[in-house]
Amino acid sequence: MSTGSASAAVRTRGLHKNFGRIEALKGIDLEVPSGSVFGIIGPNGAGKTTLMRLLLDLLRPSSGEVTVLGVNPRSGGPALRRRIGFLPGDLALADRVSGRELLHFFSRISGPVDPGTVPALAERLDLDLGRPVRALSKGNRQKLGLIQAFMHQPPLLILDEPTSGLDPLVQQEFLALVREASSNGQTVLLSSHVLSEIEEAADTVAILRSGTVVSAASTADIRAAAGRRVRIGITAAEEPALMESLAGVPGLVLLQSSADPATGDAPSIHARFEGDMPDLITALAGHHLLDLVVQEPDLEEAVLRFYGPKNAAGPADGGAAE
Repeated sequence: MSTGSASAAVRTRGLHKNFGRIEALKGIDLEVPSGSVFGIIGPNGAGKTTLMRLLLDLLRPSSGEVTVLGVNPRSGGPALRRRIGFLPGDLALADRVSGRELLHFFSRISGPVDPGTVPALAERLDLDLGRPVRALSKGNRQKLGLIQAFMHQPPLLILDEPTSGLDPLVQQEFLALVREASSNGQTVLLSSHVLSEIEEAADTVAILRSGTVVSAASTADIRAAAGRRVRIGITAAEEPALMESLAGVPGLVLLQSSADPATGDAPSIHARFEGDMPDLITALAGHHLLDLVVQEPDLEEAVLRFYGPKNAAGPADGGAAE
């Protein structure tokens, strides 16, 4: 996705990353607008984690261009990294100190943290900062990771699987933090395999598959591309005439027609519709319908259309790209 915007927080052009003969990223072109919430989704091995590590200069690209907050990560050094809040997917924390002591250490690296910010975040996430890190569950360690990423209010947040291990209530609090960050002008780039989380949080979504971007669009556009789900309840006598009318509707794909146990011998027609709604309504007009349900697809259903038999991580990633 390329708009040429000068205000992009992240921009990549033809970004490749090879691990020996294994091609983990195959020419990634992305543009993340400043102040947006940008989601990256894809199966394990798609290249999500590799891409994030390249943005942070934890890995170096094999070829291509990348800028983060207007700077090449390779030359940005510590000054650039202090402007980024990063939560890795494989979070590892020193465990011989308390959560409070660990966050104090992180604050010396990341830069100034406003007084009261850390306790406020800990309260929102329901985390006891006085406990030693070694005594914390996976979910509570994840909360520590979130606090260190958010606490210095960086212009850019890069979050890899941020809700891993969190219970549903804390996940909702995390989403509230993301919305607040965006409203404050911060940019949030997050990867996740929890599609409902991306759907609720992100303005735009990039779908990765085997190291390539197969789609980059708003969540609404991706859902729309999947088409609506349609279920029509009719009488058995009406079915032949209605099926004939539906056969000529552009964008309508009939999936099945079967008797519905809830209505005895009344068939229920199931279809996917990617056309214009007036065309469908015209075809239905004049027929006696018992029921009509038209549903927008959720993001999970929409994303599945981009993945076929090759959706599993393959040799192109070799376990290095996630």
